[in-house]
Amino acid sequence: MIGIKGLIINKKNHSVSIYGKEINLTPTEYEILLLLASHSGTVYSAEEIFQSIWKEKYYEANNTVMVHMWRLREKIEENPKEPKIIETVWGVGYKIEK
Repeated sequence: MIGIKGLIINKKNHSVSIYGKEINLTPTEYEILLLLASHSGTVYSAEEIFQSIWKEKYYEANNTVMVHMWRLREKIEENPKEPKIIETVWGVGYKIEK
């Protein structure tokens, strides 16, 4: 289990909850969240996330990661426009700090 700022990721049963409330994530959203949470403090670029999750070559104009990040934030953040869990490191990528 990984716990960060009220968020609990249970790797045994692939469940995620925030402040005790279960959150339904797609398999891709879960994998992105698990990647970031498992490497707290590490900044991942959109390219690194894409290649790690989709196992394909990343193309510059690809907004796939950004779209998934927004949907994920809508589900786990109190205010997705001011995220407290998944932080954006401008010009670099995304990270989660414990």
